[in-house]
Amino acid sequence: ETHTASPSPAGSCACACAPRDYFQVPTDRSWQPRPLPARSHTPFPIPTDISIQGPPIRRTMAARPLLLLALLLATTALAVAATGRGGAEAVGMPGGWFPIPDVEDARIQELGGWAVARHAGLVAGDRGLRFGRVTRGEQQVVSGMNYRLLVDVADGSGRAAPYIVVVYEQSWTNTRRLTSFSPAACG
Repeated sequence: ETHTASPSPAGSCACACAPRDYFQVPTDRSWQPRPLPARSHTPFPIPTDISIQGPPIRRTMAARPLLLLALLLATTALAVAATGRGGAEAVGMPGGWFPIPDVEDARIQELGGWAVARHAGLVAGDRGLRFGRVTRGEQQVVSGMNYRLLVDVADGSGRAAPYIVVVYEQSWTNTRRLTSFSPAACG
């Protein structure tokens, strides 16, 4: 049989030779669409004789966030125990001050000496100050690093006094700034 109809999207032609299960061309006006066969709402049969053992699914799903929270708390507790400190200082988070491990390090001593020289160059009355050494220090992670140092400084007469010095440093831009220079509180 020959026909001139264009093919339908299913790959068959739109004439009477199309598969009869899916498409039929009506031959008269009395044609009515054929009802589709009844289908189940599931693509496969569900057995009804199986009993499910164990906790209900709802309890298992609700327990997941609690399990994740417990895991997070345990990990945090282990991190704090490993460092021996707590809070922001334990991990060097931005904003938290934490001790400088080795204040005898040449770089830390150089920072203290630079701060004393910078202050002496800026303040006319303090030109006779001489750097002694850094005795203690803390550092703070910011956009760079803040150093708070306890520095022994000798004045022009040779009398030593402790000063608290704060230096901001940003190594990747070669920025160094004396933020604060003040006598340490006695007592």
